[in-house]
Amino acid sequence: MLKLEYLQKLLVISVALSAITCAFVQKTKIHFKCSKYLVIYSFVVNMAVGVIFCMTFTNINFPISLWVGLFSFIGADTLYKSLEGKLSSYSDIINKSTIAIPKENIINSEEDT
Repeated sequence: MLKLEYLQKLLVISVALSAITCAFVQKTKIHFKCSKYLVIYSFVVNMAVGVIFCMTFTNINFPISLWVGLFSFIGADTLYKSLEGKLSSYSDIINKSTIAIPKENIINSEEDT
């Protein structure tokens, strides 16, 4: 029997991973002149980051994390094209949001001595 709930969880993780790896590949694709090598690079990045991501942030084992990497690779282009132009750039996000830290939460090493 197909474990649909488990598959759904893997796909949700893959969507988050696709956004991360797609942005990384887009930023680093300047180094590749041929699209064939770019596809291979994208596949390797998705598989490697998928395994590391799953091993770090979830309790998913190695073979299942390979599936997450594969799902991420397959869906990365589709996700990127659907979100293209709808996401703010990193500098826009930084400029719009400021974080206020109360003085009592600031650690000063000089006062500790």
